[in-house]
Amino acid sequence: MDGLAVISDPGVDTHPAVAARSDEELLAAIRDAEASMRAAMAVQLRAIAEAEDRGLPTAQSARSTEAWLKSMLNIAGGEAKSRAMVARLATERTTPEGTPVPAELPATARAIASGTITVPHARVIADGIRRLAPISTAAELEQAETMLAGCAAEHSPHQLSRLVERTRYHLDQDGAYCEEETQRVIRELNYGIAADGMTVINARLDRETGAKFRAVLQPLAAPRPTTDGELDPRSPAQRNADALDALLDIAIVSDKLPRPGGQRPHIAVTIDFNDLARALGSDGLPGTLTATGQPITAENVRRLACDAEVLPVVLGSDNLPLNVGRAERTAPPHLRAALLLRDDTCAFPSCDRPPGTPEAHHLTSWIDGGATELNNLVMLCGHHHRAVHSQRWTIRLEEGRPVFTPPSTVDPSGRPRPGGRPTGSEHNDILRRAMGGPADSSACA
Repeated sequence: MDGLAVISDPGVDTHPAVAARSDEELLAAIRDAEASMRAAMAVQLRAIAEAEDRGLPTAQSARSTEAWLKSMLNIAGGEAKSRAMVARLATERTTPEGTPVPAELPATARAIASGTITVPHARVIADGIRRLAPISTAAELEQAETMLAGCAAEHSPHQLSRLVERTRYHLDQDGAYCEEETQRVIRELNYGIAADGMTVINARLDRETGAKFRAVLQPLAAPRPTTDGELDPRSPAQRNADALDALLDIAIVSDKLPRPGGQRPHIAVTIDFNDLARALGSDGLPGTLTATGQPITAENVRRLACDAEVLPVVLGSDNLPLNVGRAERTAPPHLRAALLLRDDTCAFPSCDRPPGTPEAHHLTSWIDGGATELNNLVMLCGHHHRAVHSQRWTIRLEEGRPVFTPPSTVDPSGRPRPGGRPTGSEHNDILRRAMGGPADSSACA
């Protein structure tokens, strides 16, 4: 068929022998196929270099070798650019008179010919040497290229690019320092509110600030522990957003933030008292986040009023402030200490949230007159605090320990689930019952 490959129906197993192979044979088949593809790519690169030397792309009216390859092979533009670049720099040539011309990247050319590295590896090396050229001697470039080609056999292209960057830092420390200072100058963080009310953040951080950002955010963005065999359903992007939320909670309660007007940073929400008191789903008007002017549902105001640094400004019928918070709304330090001792970071069943800023949830809502005292509070992480409010979990204290009852939408059986974690005293009680009392202190003498 004039060189055209016949593509069989994908629903038909054209290699029934593969299914009968052992695990070792399958692994060998995969490795052999990779070796064959690398050998074929080495041949293609030499052919591309020769075609470019002969001017075939131009003769066929192509704008460039890259465009010619993209059209002829039906490959992505980036892949065509990589193959053309590697063919030019990492392929040995022969003049019309038959004189061999070494490749500009000889170590890379040898690695490609031997099947040791792939085109993406070679592209990283070529880009790296191009960046190193203005700041390096010929001997340094040769040494760097040989080193990178050798390391490529054990490094992924991404890892190899990190090695290229470190090599550049080694050979041009003054230039690297200037680059870091330039990054500091052009740093930026922009934010705004989109049409749907969500805040959109776009930032470019210098490498030092970026490292701080990752170091702080990554522990908070870790997947939650498996619950009842189910993995954390959040995407990485959602986990990052939740981590930023937790980070802001930590910052808001910090004593190190500036205090404009003598007050700790807080969020102010204005809402009509009657709207605040209405049940979820009933007719009512939203509150307002004063910092942005955006509306927020009364149900979320009720959640925020539990313990966050949110000041609910309740309005009367004349839209004038009726009550600005309540002094005892937020659990004071001594009460939070007692809650943390009883509930740890989060009392929700099976929660293993890493340390952050937990929130003290009122069992009887503060808005409904619930007291801010130990017997009416339970510690919850931000995620479970939101879940308790939005899903309508019921929480009660039994013998000083919280018990969580799920709504029918979560568990139709409504089976209560004990929360919290065993305390040191409870562990001691278990030991006393099991061991018959404390050991004789003389045994350790």
